[in-house]
Amino acid sequence: MKLATLKNGSRDGALILVSRDLRQCLAVAEIAPTLQAALDDWDSIAPRLEIAYAALNAGTAAGAQPFAASLCHSPLPRAYQWADGSAYINHVELVRKARNAEVPASFYTDPLMYQGGSDSFIGPRDPIFALSEEWGIDLEAEVAVVTGDVAMGASVADAANAIRLVMLVNDVSLRNLIPGELAKGFGFFQSKAASAFSPVAVTPDELGADWADSKLHLPLLVELNDKPFGKPNAGEDMTFNFAQLVAHAAKTRELGAGSIVGSGTVSNKQGNLFGSSIENGGVGYCCLAEVRMYETIEHGAPKTAYLKFGDTVRIEMRDAAGASIFGSIEQTVAPYAGATRA
Repeated sequence: MKLATLKNGSRDGALILVSRDLRQCLAVAEIAPTLQAALDDWDSIAPRLEIAYAALNAGTAAGAQPFAASLCHSPLPRAYQWADGSAYINHVELVRKARNAEVPASFYTDPLMYQGGSDSFIGPRDPIFALSEEWGIDLEAEVAVVTGDVAMGASVADAANAIRLVMLVNDVSLRNLIPGELAKGFGFFQSKAASAFSPVAVTPDELGADWADSKLHLPLLVELNDKPFGKPNAGEDMTFNFAQLVAHAAKTRELGAGSIVGSGTVSNKQGNLFGSSIENGGVGYCCLAEVRMYETIEHGAPKTAYLKFGDTVRIEMRDAAGASIFGSIEQTVAPYAGATRA
């Protein structure tokens, strides 16, 4: 299934089904008013949604309407849990190498993860707001999963079975605020701005063979100011799969239905800076910090600037036939001028 949330003036929006080709949608308030409500009672609600989804794709659903991603909030406009991992150790290795530091051996067996703010996600077409360009505004293109209820100490196999949905995310980071926060020894807070998720979340079965071993084996496409910036394969060089990440998050606590777990910045191993960009035949990047790491390693200092007001970011994933799976995240960086709640 493909599901989305329409903005309707409420904090949690209205759940809709979206056709496989992203052309049509169907309101399903009589089944579940919100995505969180569906996740709370997934075993009984999902079969009813599947019936409506089949009718929508067959063109027989009464009340179907054209789908517009511009009207969507993130699939979960707010969530009980947002935990973001760092599953691509290549990204971690670059960060460490840029400051001449070794990667601890434990990083290859024990995932990195932080708990992000989940009370106010932004829509896939909403601006990336900040009060200052000096904060070092950066995109981070990732894949994320949404879980059902997960027991404390769940096995990796049980964690895999608890994955309900898959979606994309732009986990916005304020890079120039990070060093000061980490120096306090207490983790991220101010340096992690509100995240935006893809217009559509999909069930793993919808991904077919591209979803294997709890990984999504497709390129993640990133554009910066309308130019190709990255296309790394999300299934490659992923040290920890999503089942492992979910099990890690549940080691000491139960996870409630609707918990979101992110992959961290998608990053593939490649050559030096001159061979890693798309224009030079590489797969590019999913964040500006990675470009700056290569530049620091090869030139002694970064040259690429972080995002400025007016810059645009686009994140999408397409199937083997070239069709968009989740719809696209399309955002413009803008100065924050006041409350933005729907």
